[in-house]
Formats: sequence, C-alpha cells, structure tokens
Amino acid sequence: MAAAEELALAFQRRFLPARPLPSFPWPELEQKLRSSPDSSLLADILHKTILHPLCVQYPASVKYRRCFLTELIKKHESTAAEPLDELYDTLAEILNKEESTHCYRNYLLPTGESITLSEDVAIISRGTTGLVTWDAALHLAEWAIENSTVFTNRTVLELGSGIGFTGIAISKACNPKAYIFSDYHPSVLKQLTENICLNGFVLEPETTSHIKMQSQGQKVEGMNYQKPKLTVAELNWGSVTEKQLVDLQPDVVIAADVVYDPEITLALTGLLQKLSTLGADGKPPEVYIAFTVRNPNTYHHFKAELDKIGIGWQIIPTHRNSIFLCDLQSNITILQLLI
Repeated sequence: MAAAEELALAFQRRFLPARPLPSFPWPELEQKLRSSPDSSLLADILHKTILHPLCVQYPASVKYRRCFLTELIKKHESTAAEPLDELYDTLAEILNKEESTHCYRNYLLPTGESITLSEDVAIISRGTTGLVTWDAALHLAEWAIENSTVFTNRTVLELGSGIGFTGIAISKACNPKAYIFSDYHPSVLKQLTENICLNGFVLEPETTSHIKMQSQGQKVEGMNYQKPKLTVAELNWGSVTEKQLVDLQPDVVIAADVVYDPEITLALTGLLQKLSTLGADGKPPEVYIAFTVRNPNTYHHFKAELDKIGIGWQIIPTHRNSIFLCDLQSNITILQLLI
C-alpha cells in the first residue's frame, strides 16, 4: 500500500480528539520522504486526511488536527523534501480556531462506507460518560462484523447504546431485520438520535417525535437505509417492566462497557433475569456483553451476580481482524450469557 493511502487509512479509521496520536506508520513515511524529494507525497497525504471532504465537513477536534499536522511537519522537516506551503497554511488556519467541547469522529468499515459520530471531547460531560465512544464498543462492532450471521435478519436490542457507534456499524454491515438502540440519559438519547440520522438512516416516526432534530444527515448516494427498522427506546434498567421487554421481542441483546459499577450491575442483571423468561417464539434471546476489565473485582462481581440468578456465561474467543484503531492496552472481554 502506498504511504499516502496507508497513513490516510489509519487517520480515517478513527479520529481521537482527546487522546494521543495512534500508531501511524511515521517511520515508513519518513523513509519515503527522504527518498522522494518532491512534495507530492505530502500533498497526497494532506488531501486524504485533514483536507479529505469527509474530514472537512465533519472535522476532528482542533487539538487532534493540530497534533497530526505538527507531527507531519516534523517528519517533513527532518528530510530534504521540497517544502509544501499548503501544509503550513492548513496548520496556520487550525491554530487560529478556538477549541470546542464538540467534535466529530469518522470511521471506515471494511466495505469502504464511513461512520460519522458527533460527540463531546470530554470523557465526562453533562453528567454522563455516554457522550463519547469507548473501546469496548469498537471491539464489539469488530466481533459483530466478523460474525454477522448472529445479527442477519434478526431483531437486535442494544442496552446502553451511548452515541451509537456499535449499533450504526451493525446496521450498516450485518443486515439486521430491526435494531433497537436504547439508553436513559436525555442528552445521550438526543445525541444518539442525531448520530443515527447523520449516518443516513431513517428512524421510525415514533422514535423522533419527542426529540428536536438538529442534524440533517449525510447524503448517502446509491444506498437506502430504510431497512433495517431502527428505533430509539428510553430504557431504565431499574424500572423496566416485563411488558416493555415483551413489546421489544429481541432475538439478540448486546451491550458494550456497561459493567463498571456494582449498582448498575445489579440493575443490569435484574433486566437480564426478566429477559430470560421472554423472547421471540418463546425462546430467550442470545446475549453478548463486551466490557473493558478495568477493575477485576467489578468483573468478578458481575459474574457472581449472574451465577446467583442462574445465568451461565462463556468467554467469546478473540476475533481475528482489527478494523478500528483502539487502545492496545485495553483488556476487553466479550461474554455470551446463557439465559
């Protein structure tokens, strides 16, 4: 793969607005710059990253773009490559922009389609951690894409959807019959709904009637996202009723990074216990939970609570393909729950 495409792919797979730059192929790029004295390679990289039409329309954070361009210029200046005024002009323009609490992240699917998410820069914002994308969501989406038959032509319920990455990826890549996004925090529900529409999907009318829409969505040529049937549900785990779950009738239930607090764990296991007695055609749904093991005690507490209510579990083997750039130090596990 050419250096420009390689770096652009790494850049476009994921914009990291509040974290260090991921492992771009900087050494390889520096070698190519040393062997290529003209500026065409730099121009190619610039127009496939910062100045890519998608990145211009939905830009990463000011901080991230500034760090990326600064590193690119450092590599350029360490060689004898011909200067590129456009590179410096682009950095100067970004240096004049004010930092914002809001940004976009763009991801590429294996099909070449993109996912664009509007999210907050801060990990904790408006009283919730649900306005950013967490690594377990990326990990679960990678596994889902590699195991798409689990979701094909089935109704999927996602618990704690956050701003929508996993659900949007599955809806684009795994052909579910219906996908139910769910969360509880009002700000999260609003951002989630806007992100779904931003990616070219049409929600069921009852979903958006109480949420004021601000984004118009991408113009997706040659694609029709009328199917699967997509809905957004306000779901409080602690007070969810059996009737609510009966109405949803999921074939598959998934969640990412929802096991991080003992109090929340109790509410989650209570919901799972109710699900075990319900299901389409009298069968309980398949359940998959992905989470980052930050505190082993929390992980063991979750499994102990499952044991108490008679829900078995097994660890899903690690998937083969890494599609989205994420923290390689993260200890992420996917459990299949046998309800």
